[in-house]
Amino acid sequence: MIRRRFQLKETIVTIIAEHECEIEAAISAIIHHRRELESYIMKDPFFAVTLEPYEPELDDAPLIVQKMVEASKKVGCGPMSAVAGTIAYLALSAMIEEGADHAIVDNGGDIALTTDRSVIVGIYAGNSPVRDLAFEVEPVEEVLGICTSSGTLGHSISFGMADAACVVSHDVALADAAATALGNAVTGERIEDAFSVIKDISEIDGGLIIHRDRIALWGELPRLVKAD
Repeated sequence: MIRRRFQLKETIVTIIAEHECEIEAAISAIIHHRRELESYIMKDPFFAVTLEPYEPELDDAPLIVQKMVEASKKVGCGPMSAVAGTIAYLALSAMIEEGADHAIVDNGGDIALTTDRSVIVGIYAGNSPVRDLAFEVEPVEEVLGICTSSGTLGHSISFGMADAACVVSHDVALADAAATALGNAVTGERIEDAFSVIKDISEIDGGLIIHRDRIALWGELPRLVKAD
C-alpha cells in the first residue's frame, strides 16, 4: 500500500492507493482542476469570497466550478464551502479511471474513498474530551464522502462552535458543503437541533456533531468504533 502526502498551495492531501499510477493520476487531477478553478476565479473573483449560494454563468465553467455551485446551493452556503471535497472527489475519480479498487483521498479532513476492504476513518475533535472515535467503513464499490468542518480547528470559515461537524454522503462535494452548514448551525447547547439544516437533503446519509463533551448523531452512519 502506498501513502503519499502532496501539497499544492492551500491543498494538502494524503493519498492512499495500491499502485503508483493511481497516486500519479490523483496528483495530476488535483493540479489540473486547481488550475481550472484559479483561472475561473481570475475572471469572477466574487465566486471565491461570497458566503451565499452563487449561480454564475455555467455554460463555459469548468467541472470543478459546476460541482461546487451545485453542492453549495443545496445547503445555502457559498461555493467555496465545497472546494476541498470537490477536489478530493475529482482526484479519486481519476484513480478509479486508472482501475483503483481501494483508494482514499484525504483533503484536510474532507475524504473521498472507494474501498474493497474495511477502513478505519478517525474523527478528530481537537481539545474535546470526546476522542479516540472512528468510523469503520465497510467495503463500498461506489464513491463515499466523509467530510468534517470545525469552528475550533483549522483555517476554514465557520460561524458555529462545533469541535467537529461531520457529514457522510456519496456526493463528496455535497458532504463538504453540508459539513460547513452543519458546523455553522451549532450555536447553542442543543447541538442536535443543528441537524435541521441537512436532514431534508435526500443525498445525505447522516451526520455527527462533537461539541465540548457532547456528541450527537443523525441518520445512517458507518459504525462507530474506538481508535487511537
